[in-house]
Amino acid sequence: MNFINYILRTKGCPAIPIMIHPGIEAIGKTVKDAVTDGKTHYEAVKYLADLYDSAACTTIMDLTVEAEAFGARVMIPEDEIPSVAGAIVHDEASVNALEIPDMTKGRIPQYLLANRLAAENIQKPVLSGCIGPYSLAGRLYDMTEIMIAIYIDPETILKLLDKCTRFLIRYCRELKNTGTAGVIIAEPAAGLLSNDDCMTYSTYFVRQIVDAVQDDGFAVILHNCGNTGHATQAMIESKACGLHFGNKINMTDVLKECPSDVAVMGNLDPVGIFKHGTGQEVRIATKKMLADTRGYDNFVISSGCDLPPHVSQENLLAFFEEVKIFNEQNK
Repeated sequence: MNFINYILRTKGCPAIPIMIHPGIEAIGKTVKDAVTDGKTHYEAVKYLADLYDSAACTTIMDLTVEAEAFGARVMIPEDEIPSVAGAIVHDEASVNALEIPDMTKGRIPQYLLANRLAAENIQKPVLSGCIGPYSLAGRLYDMTEIMIAIYIDPETILKLLDKCTRFLIRYCRELKNTGTAGVIIAEPAAGLLSNDDCMTYSTYFVRQIVDAVQDDGFAVILHNCGNTGHATQAMIESKACGLHFGNKINMTDVLKECPSDVAVMGNLDPVGIFKHGTGQEVRIATKKMLADTRGYDNFVISSGCDLPPHVSQENLLAFFEEVKIFNEQNK
């Protein structure tokens, strides 16, 4: 993978926090503006790409876009992340009747526009974002209900996952066509599963996406912030060339378990450290993470998930300054 090979060859530790909300706020727009208008979305990404020394920039991690395309009702507040309002399938008949949407549905065109503008105008790699198949299925079926159904009606859930995956392959191909360097597949709901169930209901389907789109010019990075260590092997088996971990897991343990040719990314607490911490607390946490992971050339320091609204510029500057100091000291 060009992007991942670049990361693995980079001296020092690259920094790629998953962030967009600080950019939205800085350009004077609301979350609703950014998730509904591709140009605003792009402008927020570009603002952050120009201001901070990140090795790549990320687009919005919005886990409602794909469900909305399927017909789910989505709540879009002014300054909070959108949410799915309710399930749209509940049994075999409704799953069988569910149509796989095309790329014109809902806000998909606006997200493709944002990614295209970013890839064309930002002079660093751009990482697209999409939801994972199990997390998408959970939003369509209801997360509590799907956890029950995988035991009492697994065949229906497997049918639903197949439809979700076919749609996500189409979407990822379109994201790839915009010119971005890769896609972060957010699969947080899979962290609720055992490793074996994660293999069956997530990894098997994520692997289909990886096989369809990952190549020398396009990287797939699998994000599972629900994994506390119990499902790391399932993540590895996806064959994604990058794995992104949440802040509930120990990164040194993960680095010991993951292959050295896979980029391992994480995992400073996006809320406890980046949002609620002081600048000094951000510095201390960043410095400790870099010290703990020293010696692993495949480590990329990042936030454990996407940064929430209202993270201060002071804290972001503290993070990037500590990474810069570490890299200068370890040339």
